[in-house]
Order: sequence, then structure tokens, then C-alpha cells
Amino acid sequence: MISEYQVRVLPEVAAQQECLVAFLADEYGLNKKDVTGVRILKRSIDARQRTIYVNLRVRVYINEVAADDVFEPVSYQDVSDKPQVIVVGAGPGGLFAALRLIELGLRPVVIERGKDVHERKKDLAQIARTQQVDEESNYCFGEGGAGAYSDGKLYTRSKKRGPIEKILRVFCQHGASTAILADAHPHIGTDRLPQVIEAMRNTIIRCGGEVHFQTKMTRLLIGGRLKVEGGRRIDSGETYKVMGVEALYSPSSLHLPPSTKEFLGPVILATGHSARDVYRYLADAKIEIEPKGIAVGVRLEHPAQLIDQIQYHRREGRGRWLPAAEYSFVTQVDGRGVYSFCMCPGGFVIPAATGPEQIVVNGMSPASRGTKWSNSGMVVEVRPEDLQDKKMRNEKGEMGNDPLAMMRYQEELERMCWQQGNRKQTAPAQRMADFVNSRLSADLPQSSYAPGLLASPLHFWMPKPIVSRLQQGFRTFGRQAHGFLTNEAVMIAVETRTSSPVRITRDAMTLQHVQLQGLFPCGEGAGYAGGIVSAGVDGERCAEMCAAWMS
Repeated sequence: MISEYQVRVLPEVAAQQECLVAFLADEYGLNKKDVTGVRILKRSIDARQRTIYVNLRVRVYINEVAADDVFEPVSYQDVSDKPQVIVVGAGPGGLFAALRLIELGLRPVVIERGKDVHERKKDLAQIARTQQVDEESNYCFGEGGAGAYSDGKLYTRSKKRGPIEKILRVFCQHGASTAILADAHPHIGTDRLPQVIEAMRNTIIRCGGEVHFQTKMTRLLIGGRLKVEGGRRIDSGETYKVMGVEALYSPSSLHLPPSTKEFLGPVILATGHSARDVYRYLADAKIEIEPKGIAVGVRLEHPAQLIDQIQYHRREGRGRWLPAAEYSFVTQVDGRGVYSFCMCPGGFVIPAATGPEQIVVNGMSPASRGTKWSNSGMVVEVRPEDLQDKKMRNEKGEMGNDPLAMMRYQEELERMCWQQGNRKQTAPAQRMADFVNSRLSADLPQSSYAPGLLASPLHFWMPKPIVSRLQQGFRTFGRQAHGFLTNEAVMIAVETRTSSPVRITRDAMTLQHVQLQGLFPCGEGAGYAGGIVSAGVDGERCAEMCAAWMS
């Protein structure tokens, strides 16, 4: 017999199989000797009260052999001789698009400007040592995209966008822990995700697809002619069709010059949220894009023990049986959202710049979530119309109707931060309570940010509307969670890459670009996703629409 139960147990019971079996036997009148297996199907922590419980949905096998198949694997076919589709970008959007194309009988050709996931790791290590950022191999560019070395959190609120469960199963099929299928907030870990990504790439190649690293798209190949007058397309009755991409291949050898290659086929454009050269190309080529709202702020880092104590309502913090505590805060200040973003319990703050004269911070956590710090982005919503306010930009002039307005705003903030950080990757920082009270911090606490911190008056040089909303937001969060607003926490500037500053406009039904047939803007970089899982879902949807268009 196989039965399923919804139970509410103490953390030590949820963590130990023998204790869980004993609880189930007592609760439901089962004979412990007859229980041959217990599988946890769903798991979440309820820490709203002083007594903490774990909610479980379990499948109990009674005098039955427990099934080995935790999930149904996806079947991938040989597509060596099938029509090809070009996938630009090997982040989650591009990788899941490529895998779905294989399922649908099409041959993906993936081009990625950065290096493979292992070579990329060497360049990341150099940032703290040399204070220099490789413009093509960093925390945003390279195999796996921004998620590969910046946490691997798989939680998404985008429940209506597609088969989230399938995305998790594909990760498990390629080596991720099956715990992600059960956890309410699944997490692979930045130390384990690279191996999973490599296995996904190997599946693509084994099935007849291609993956090209250090190959950067420079332009789209367009059949027909785009007639433009005054920056606007003139409809001449022609059909404009994307025939492929032109890309610059940059071999590792210093003795070989870069060479231009052409890759022919319809294009799934999944560049990620930091491919500013792609946005500039699209704007210059009069290919329709539009500015999109983003959120900007800081990375806020607390001692992990303090967050555990606050969230679990007890002096000992997480103790033996609980994971590092998470939090989520959101409020409205002067008509704009102020909220925590990308919370990394037991993690690190990392340098996420993609070019010179930039400081950008992000967060990540290893699978164990075992460091002594916990961090999150603390950000303020910024809409395109906000940029008409000179206080938002700390300079004269207006953005007008520039489709790259939000991107330029990001660049301004990152350049200001770099200047405040002594023109290195040393990040300007301020203690949290000092910031709220507009005081300069005389010193800074120990931090996980490897390139180092520099005490700086963030409240003085950051845009005033961002500062005032963050200050009010922190006061609100401090009232909601006693001890959260503290000088033990440090704010590290600046967090700007919360999402794409541009939306590459596409038809809602076909997912093709509104101007160009055969071009499928995809994922976070196109403005249609906000994290690993939602980008993966969007990648699958774009693959399906591309296959339908080709049939």
C-alpha cells in the first residue's frame, strides 16, 4: 500500500528518517516494521511562532518496494541531421531553449561570448587579486550566465508562466540534488551548479548540437531590407526575416587573431541582462526595443547568526536541525516599491561588474549555506518616467525618449560607485544604522566581499530619491523584525543588475520580435524573465514557438 500524508513536525523529526517514521506510525496507527520507505514530496518551514515546525507532504510505502524513479527524465533525441536554430547565450534561457529544441527535433547551435564554466572560474578569482574585470568572462558572462556563480536559487513567483516542475526535473537529470523537487525555496548552490551546467552542455553536444564559447554576436543577419526614416520603420510590404547571426570568435591562443563567423538559422536571443553592447546594436539598427523598469540599491550583509536569531525567534539561532534563515521584506515608500531581492543566507557578496569603470555587487550561497554572513539586495523600484527627475540622476538634463535610458542610468550609478571606490573593485560601504541616520561610518564590520570595502557616505552621493526610500524602508523593516536595523549590518554599493533595463519587444502570441520574423527575444535579457527558473521556462516557450514557426 502507498499512502500520502500532510504532516507538521518539529525540525529534528523532519531531519531524521527514523524519527519521521516513528511519528507517522504513532499519528496514523501504522506498524513501523511495515513501513518500507518514506519519500518527502514537499517541504517548507513555518517560523512564524516561537515553536518552529516543518510542513511535509510525504509518501509512505507500506510493505511495498519504494520506487527508485524520483522523477521522470526527459528523453533527448539525436538531431545531428535536423534543421538548426541559433541560440545566442548559454545562460538558463539559452540552455533550456537548446534542450527543448532537441526534444522537438531541431538542432541547436549555441554561441556564448564567455568561456566554459571551468575556465570562467579562473577569471572570477582574478577580480579580487588584480582588481580587474575581464569584459567577456566574469560573474555575468560565460557558460551558465549570471546564475552559475551567483547562487543557483530556483525559487520563482512566476507560477503562471509554464512548467516550473519540468525545469527542476531537468536540473535533477543533470546532477542536481532531488531535494529541489521538494523544497519550497529550492537551491542548488553556487559550488554545485557549474557541474550541472556542464552536464547540460554535454547533453546538447551528445545529441548533435553545437556549443561555441568565446563567440560574441556582433549583428543579426537580416533578409530583406529594413527601411528606416526618422528613426521609424516604414512598412513597404516586405517581410523582414532574421537569417542568422554574425559573431566574433576570440580564440584563447594569443597567436590567433579573432575571426568573424556566420551562423545561419532562426535566432533565439538569450543574452542575459548585462549584454549592453547588444542593446546598443539593436538601438543603432533601429530594431524595436523599449526602456523597462528596474530596481536599484545596495547589497545588505548581516551576520548569519543574527538573521537566524531574528527569523527563528530564539537565542541559539538555527541550531542543529534548521537551515540558515531566509527573509523577505517589501513595503511602499512615496509610490515606489522597496524590497529585499535575491536573499542569500550563509553566503557571500560578489563583484558583478562586466566592464571598466563599474562597481556592481550581487550575492551567492554555496549549497551548505554555511558562511557566517547572510545578504540580500535591498532595492528601490525605478520606472522610466522617474528619470525625468534630475535628483534621480545627479546630473543635469533629461533622458527623453531614449530606449536605452534605464541602461544609461545603471551605467551612471555604477561609474559613480567606481569613483567612490578609488577606481578599483573596492566597494564603497556604510553601516546600516549610520546610513539611516545620515552619518558617516568611522569603520566597517568584517565582510565576505573579497575585493575589500571602503567607508563611504552612501547617503550623500547616491540619488536622493533612492536614499530617502531606502532609509524609510529600513525603518519599516526594523519595526517588523526587531534587531534587523543595526550597525552590525553593512550596506555595500551598488546593486543595479536586478533585471534587464531594456525590453526587446515581441508578439505576445508568437514570441517573435514585433518587427522581425525568425527572431525570438528570450529570457531575462529580453525583459521577459527574472531569475533562473523563469528564464528556463521562457527559453522552453521560445523553442516551442520557433519550432511551430519552422514547421
